[in-house]
Amino acid sequence: MNGSRIAAVGHYQPAKVLTNADLAAMVDTSDEWIRSRVGISTRHIAGPDEPVDELAAHAAAKALAAAGLTPADIDLVLVATSTAVDRSPNTAARVASRLGVPQAATMDLNVVCAGFTHALATADHAVRAGGASRALVIGADKMSDVTDWSDRTTCVLVGDGAGAAVVEAADEPGIGPVLWGSVPEMGNAVRIEGTPPRFAQEGQSVYRWATTQLPPIARRACERAGLEPADLAAVVLHQANLRIIEPLAEKIGAVNAVVARDVTESGNTSAASIPLALSKLVEQGAVATGDPVLLFGFGGNLSYAGQVVRCP
Repeated sequence: MNGSRIAAVGHYQPAKVLTNADLAAMVDTSDEWIRSRVGISTRHIAGPDEPVDELAAHAAAKALAAAGLTPADIDLVLVATSTAVDRSPNTAARVASRLGVPQAATMDLNVVCAGFTHALATADHAVRAGGASRALVIGADKMSDVTDWSDRTTCVLVGDGAGAAVVEAADEPGIGPVLWGSVPEMGNAVRIEGTPPRFAQEGQSVYRWATTQLPPIARRACERAGLEPADLAAVVLHQANLRIIEPLAEKIGAVNAVVARDVTESGNTSAASIPLALSKLVEQGAVATGDPVLLFGFGGNLSYAGQVVRCP
């Protein structure tokens, strides 16, 4: 085998929906203020009895079903998350236990909002190197657990959810070379820290970095896949804020691409945002099997990772 591919995707969101009107009853904000600044109208919020590994397992089960596989077919489980409460067992091990995956390697990756694209690259490398045959790659976060619901600058942004992909060996590469990196000296611009942990960010710094520094990096990810941005059928960026997504997509130059805007109904779900948005595009028929799609995560640590994949 010369590469790996995404065989199927799946997603899951909790049933509870928190609207802008609901938030306006909690903090000094309004629907107009939220929509004009971040483009979000609703977000899904998990209950106290819905831990991150449960969200992840639901999304993974859907991806497995879509691929026509069983848990026994999986030998690597990777979960990108920054909101797991416990250190051990890790989230991936708990997902494997929930699904009944036997004897798989299980690892968590904490690269915050860029976690899924880092995990996808890791799975691609493992499969191509012969370290795994089929992998479950999951992005799952319960941002509501780390949010100060009295802070209107952050509570309006977040949502909970999970997205998953099944990665398997392929004769032709279906996952392009990753382009990844970070800006450690600016890592404090996005934080989840303290006891209890709380999400905070320097919004203007993140906005300037994302809209000015990231477009050429995303274009280089396309170059590594041997494509021009105009060749892309879709662009799935980290769903941080509509005011970041739209100018970033425009500056990349993907003039013919569908641009995922799931942030409007899901909010910022951190590591879950890219696989969740991709799964919805597939479910809606907005992209066809084999279409080239740019996935590009960015955020915490100021980290980034992007690759072009072929749509399952």
